Amino acid sequence: MPAKVDEEKCEGCETCVDECPVEAITMNENGKAVIDEDECIDCETCVDVCPNDAIYME
Repeated sequence: MPAKVDEEKCEGCETCVDECPVEAITMNENGKAVIDEDECIDCETCVDVCPNDAIYME
């Protein structure tokens, strides 16, 4: 399962965007992270680097 973003916790720091090895994360018009489920390889890097615990695996 691809990672998910809790938009209430996401502060738009873009740390996950910079760290994603497959560039599966972009920012939406509200400045929140969005994970492309088709590109995500479930590596959990974004989960590990998010300073706000806004990204999780289901």
